[in-house]
Amino acid sequence: MEQELQLVRRAQSGDTGAFAQLYEGVYQDLYRFALYVLKHPQDAQDVVSDTVTDAFAQIGELRKTEAFRAWIFRILSNKCKRKLKEYATRPEELTPELLEHMGKSGMDEHAAVRSLFFELPSEERMIIAMHLFCGYSSKEIGKLLDLNENTVRSKESRGIKKMVEKYWK
Repeated sequence: MEQELQLVRRAQSGDTGAFAQLYEGVYQDLYRFALYVLKHPQDAQDVVSDTVTDAFAQIGELRKTEAFRAWIFRILSNKCKRKLKEYATRPEELTPELLEHMGKSGMDEHAAVRSLFFELPSEERMIIAMHLFCGYSSKEIGKLLDLNENTVRSKESRGIKKMVEKYWK
């Protein structure tokens, strides 16, 4: 943790190498989060790239060095929300993978759970993804999404309950 704080301070003073090290330390979590929220690898890469570009340009404005991860995830979360709004207005592309999937008669358990996950509202999906795939606590997620930690737990619980109920129908 102390090493990360030192890297943040160095990055804030213009050390691009320090920012690169910060990026290396958070990239996997950023990408994993974006992929599970957006479900398109190319879009996930794009929003992570945009996030890192914005974070690099704005690192000097970060007030609390210990809040680096929360800050960069807030940037990513906002970019994911914007991308999800774009999805609502664009037609779904029929990719070869999607056509192949549609031709299969049965879905295995993993595919069924994944499908149910993507049926959840974006905020519930985001909360569950941050908890399960990135390992963030309710308190950390609350800070990232500007929500009370109890609200985060409620939304996560409701989302999982919806998935379970649909799965067992």
